[in-house]
Amino acid sequence: MMPRVILYLFLILSAAVPLAADTSQHVGDWYSVTVAPMKTSIYVGSVTLTTGEFKRDGDKYTTTYEAKVRPWFFWGETGRITITLPRVDLEKLARGERVEFMGEASNHKNKSRKVTGRADRIDGATGKIKVRISVDDTELIFNGSYRFNNAVK
Repeated sequence: MMPRVILYLFLILSAAVPLAADTSQHVGDWYSVTVAPMKTSIYVGSVTLTTGEFKRDGDKYTTTYEAKVRPWFFWGETGRITITLPRVDLEKLARGERVEFMGEASNHKNKSRKVTGRADRIDGATGKIKVRISVDDTELIFNGSYRFNNAVK
């Protein structure tokens, strides 16, 4: 009888430990994010979006970007992009929940771009990302991957 009680106790504790795990302990270390270059198709061409390393400042992650348009190279642009991702959303992402985000970009001609998207965690600090960028009357949709870097601020 006693071995069964110990076994049941062990099973209950085993199930409870992951529920009590503090997923926010790593969130505080997520001061930078790397997003792999992403590509999308447009009418008779493609756009490749490459970003620098996003750096966190409060609820915002900011970096530079470069958009190359093929074959129309003269439509390409560079600029800055900012994504808003509050700590509460970072904690959701750490738990494996999907998060939606918003932001904005400003190109080298100071033209504003609306940015929206979502992130899904795959494992640890990596995941999938979908980014929508409004360019004039067109919405470009990019799918890619991200990695949170555990860098000290």
